[in-house]
Amino acid sequence: MEELLLNKNSRRDFLRKTGAAAALVTLGSVPFAAFGKDADVQLTILHTNDVHSRIEPFPMDGSRNQGMGGVARRAALIEKIRQEQKNVLLLDAGDVFQGTPYFNLYGGELEFTLMSKMGYDAATMGNHDFDNGISGFVKQLPHANFPFIVSNYNFENTELQGKVLPYKIFKKGSVKVGVFGLGIELAGLVNKKNYGEIVYTDPVAKANEMASLLRNELGCEMVICLSHLGYKYKDNKVSDQVLARSTRNIDLIIGGHTHTFMKVPDEIMNLDGKPVHVNQVGFAGINLGRLD
Repeated sequence: MEELLLNKNSRRDFLRKTGAAAALVTLGSVPFAAFGKDADVQLTILHTNDVHSRIEPFPMDGSRNQGMGGVARRAALIEKIRQEQKNVLLLDAGDVFQGTPYFNLYGGELEFTLMSKMGYDAATMGNHDFDNGISGFVKQLPHANFPFIVSNYNFENTELQGKVLPYKIFKKGSVKVGVFGLGIELAGLVNKKNYGEIVYTDPVAKANEMASLLRNELGCEMVICLSHLGYKYKDNKVSDQVLARSTRNIDLIIGGHTHTFMKVPDEIMNLDGKPVHVNQVGFAGINLGRLD
């Protein structure tokens, strides 16, 4: 059987070429010594995006992606990495739903159940996660033992009020990692009846607000944005590239929506001239993103 693609070596090449130290937590404005006086801390970030209900590998039908993707090999690989690494964060950048008959038959129950078994720490919401409406998403939440994080949607007057977090802080060793999420504008992309009274707010303004809160007020040494905005566009539509250039205090943007296969992460300078790393790993679970 074919192996799940990782691009692990290219990640190592990227970190070496950019002069980064052993762990991605060194990126950003906080000196490495702040993470712990007694020992270095290595953080391993694993991530997916736009898995689109790809429970089984693509069929062996001669297509470009035959034999790739699927949950079983991803789960085995995640477990192997967790046995090797002490501090692991597993994140998803949205569009868990839609794409195979499993979603049509079970409405997302299987997707959330399997993500829970794999030990996902958090996910954000993509536009296809509204394909069964807000009530359809809420119905499946009991099967997810991890939080969904979206900062720039106002869920007041909807069933999702109080069920989605604006941010979450994870403690890995001596390091506080703050994670917030950004969703794409739903109007014109999702049927109005499926997202109801959800109000979209400017993702750049919200990102600056959340990142400042996490870094400056809550003391996070690393700030991660889970984004379903898309990697880049030809017009001026907000994207992960625009977000990186227009913000402060974000170390890493894990993206989704545009199904972009990136061999190495981008390094984009923010408003303070400091590097923001942007990554995305295609779709359908073909790749598992890994950054050390």
